This record gives sequence, structure tokens and C-alpha cells, in this order.
Amino acid sequence: MLKMNHISKSFPGVKALDDLSIELCDGDILGLVGENGAGKSTLMKILSGAYTLDEGEIIIDGEKIEHPTPALMIEKGVAVIYQELMLLPHFTVAENIYQNRYPTDKFGKIDFAKMKADAKEVLDRVNLPVDPGEFVGNLSVAKRQMVEIAKALSKNAKIIVLDEPTAVLADEELKTLFELVKSLSDQGISFVYISHRLKEIFELCNKVTIMKDGQLVENGMTKDYDTDKLVEKMVGRQMSDIYPSRDVKIGDVVLKVDGLTRQGVLDNVSLELHKGEVLGLAGLAGAGRTETLRAIIGADKIDSGKITLFGKECKFDNIKQALEAGFGIVPEERKVEGLQLNNSLVFNVSLPALPLYSNKFGKIIRKKETDAADKYIKLFNIRTPGRDANVKNLSGGNQQKVVLGKWIAADCKILLVDEPTRGVDVGSKREIYTILNSLLEQGLSIIMVSSELPELIGTCDRICVMNEGRITGELQKDEFSEETIMRYATM
Repeated sequence: MLKMNHISKSFPGVKALDDLSIELCDGDILGLVGENGAGKSTLMKILSGAYTLDEGEIIIDGEKIEHPTPALMIEKGVAVIYQELMLLPHFTVAENIYQNRYPTDKFGKIDFAKMKADAKEVLDRVNLPVDPGEFVGNLSVAKRQMVEIAKALSKNAKIIVLDEPTAVLADEELKTLFELVKSLSDQGISFVYISHRLKEIFELCNKVTIMKDGQLVENGMTKDYDTDKLVEKMVGRQMSDIYPSRDVKIGDVVLKVDGLTRQGVLDNVSLELHKGEVLGLAGLAGAGRTETLRAIIGADKIDSGKITLFGKECKFDNIKQALEAGFGIVPEERKVEGLQLNNSLVFNVSLPALPLYSNKFGKIIRKKETDAADKYIKLFNIRTPGRDANVKNLSGGNQQKVVLGKWIAADCKILLVDEPTRGVDVGSKREIYTILNSLLEQGLSIIMVSSELPELIGTCDRICVMNEGRITGELQKDEFSEETIMRYATM
């Protein structure tokens, strides 16, 4: 179906791809893995025609594609579905599927009835029971992804690239997506599946391509690998080294939450956080983990409950008051809530605590700002062209380091971290865990929400498990296991 032979691509000062080759057969589901910066996205942009290759060739169904362009690659059956979905929320499902190619009647007017009927056919093919006339903005993320796949099929796609498709999907939505991909694979459609979640690679993909620093490490059959071997090939270290050890003395209680209640969301949530401790919040989607963090810092109003911070009872009417009291927040959606994407790294680092970088007249002192940015670039090993680079151009792992840096620069004492390594490669994960350990050594305390049970087990000192807005179990370190956590998560 597809051969990409000896592909090379350079940007000013960087060789992004170096003599890399992959191939894809009819019905293959190829897992493309590697750390951020390995070249996965560059390779797929070359396949889509968005980037021109410097050297190499692309062959689809035995035909060498000369001068690939986005329009030509769509015509040849290539569709790329990015993590940030390219749908128009204020248009209907049918209008999105047939965007820029609406069917017309004999008078040249858009034939809405035909467009809806055609959309219904392709929606049935992906088993998505939505009205073609429904606005896309009213659909869940999972259903929007299905619309993207339906859109690709409406263009007779033979090769579909899924780039981090499961970052915000719940377990049932994930199951539905996997069933669809396998069904289409049985029909001869080939997939390239990019994900940092190695469990998904083993569950879904029959082949795997491992990349590192723009080069091919190896191609192989997924059944010939286990997680340890795959990680070692990707990052050059064993899986057991991903969670760095720490030796931090856990101190007195710094935060106490009693009976936090919000009708229909939280039910009498109580917990304690100690100095130097990582307290994990586990549970299935909708269990109330993120909502607990939001209630603590005043982002959501509560009906009842008491919060005691450093021995003093307090009530936050808004997030600003919580930040002033010493909280820092690493949100689940860092690109939406955690960063100013179109601004520089130095702007983002200084933003939460501008008075620290200003003179008595309120004017920002540029050198203080740049010194802070330079400090955290070096301390956290943030890979960036420079402090003035826009953070939207950084990888997911480096963006997360910027979010962490800004709260440390703001001198927070308690860090609330929601899905700290979502969309982050395994090598950058270790760097983030190392950063969190260093913060604990400085006396900070952390509450961590994560959907990855190995992450909670590898990083936390205690874990509170939630289900339907209440805490159903509290586990000490010697009680940790995925089975135990899941048992409490379904109680």
C-alpha cells in the first residue's frame, strides 16, 4: 500500500529526518513510536504533502508520487487526523464531511438533501448514530473523531494517520475507536497510529516502527516486543528507570479537606496532604478527580465543606485567592488553560507573578523576566530555540516543563497536577518526574490526578481512589496495585 523510502528532511540547523524508510501493507495498523522530537510528525507531514522531502521517494499502490502536495495526497487516498481536530464547530456534521466539495443541483445550488443522505451513509459505515444536521460543536470529542474518520472515508481514503487520537478519550470511547479501526482494517484500509501510550500500541497495532532523533531504530512486528524492550529501543534505557527514586522526608499536614460537597458532582470528599508528599487521585473518567482540584482552589463553587491550609481555615472565592495563598496549578488541558500559546516562553514563565518582575511603579523589569526564563530553561532542560520562542512551537513535554517552571517561579507551596504527562513521550516523562521530585525536595507538596495507573504507582506516596464523586479507598504505598485501584474505582 505505501512505501516511504530513504526519506530525509532538514530545517535550518536541524536534520529532522535522516534516511528513514517505512512500509505499510493493506489492512496494516502500524504503531509509530518515539520520543517527542523523534521526527514522527515531520514524517507524517511529508506523507500528507504539507512538507516537501529533501531526499527519498513515496510510493502508493506501486505508483511513485512526484511532487506531493496536500491536494494530490488526498486524491491518492491519504488522510491525516491530527490531535487538534480540524472540524468547524458551527457547521453541521454533513457540512464538515463535505466541506469545500458540497454536492450541487442542476442550478448550481448546494443540494442539502443529497449531502445529508450521503453523510448518513458514511456515518453508518463508522457506526456513528448522529444526525447529519447536528452541529459538530454539540458532539463529544470522541464523536468528533469519528466524524473526522467518516470525512476521510468519504474521500476514499486508503491510508489514515491517527495522531495521538486518545489523549482525551474515556475507556468506553477508546474501545469504540479501536473497534472501528480494526473493522476498517479488515476492509483493507491501512492505518498509521501515533501514540505515547504504549499499551495502546500493543492492543491495536500489528506492526511497529521505532524512531529516535530523526532516524529509524527498527521496524518489526508488535508481537515480538514487550513494553520494556520497546521503551529501551525508544529512549536507550529500561522501563524500570522511568520512575526516578527519591528520598524525601514526609512532614506535617499542610492541606486538609473535610466534607467537600457539590450536588451531583462531589460527595463528602475528605483528604489530607503532607509536606513533601505526592498524593494521587485515581478513578475512572467522571469520578470527580479534576472536580476535586477545582473545588479546592475555588474554580467551582461548593455547597459545603471546609479547607484548612497550613493550619488556617480558608475559603477561596476564586482562583486568584488560591494562587496568592500558595497554590500552583498544572491543568489537564495545558494548551487551553495552562499556557498563552502565541506568546513567548519568557512571557509564560513570568505571567503568574508579575509583581516579582516589576519595579515599585509596576513596570516590568525585562532582565528579571529573562533571568527567570533562562534559569528554568537550564534547570528543566527545556528544548527551545530561545527564551523568546512561542511556546506553541515546543513539543508537549517541553510545554509541560514551561507550565511547571512558571509555578515554581511564582514560589508556590502546593502544586495541583492534573494528567502531568498526557501527550508526552516516555523520555520526557522521566524528566517531568525528576522535576517533581526536585520540587518535593524543596519542600513542596503535590496532589496528582492521573489516568495512567503505572504513573500513580510509580510516583505517589499515597493514593485516594474516587468513584462517582466520593473517595472509596485510601491506599498506602505497600498496598499499591492496578487491581486494587480498579477495585476501589468501581465500588
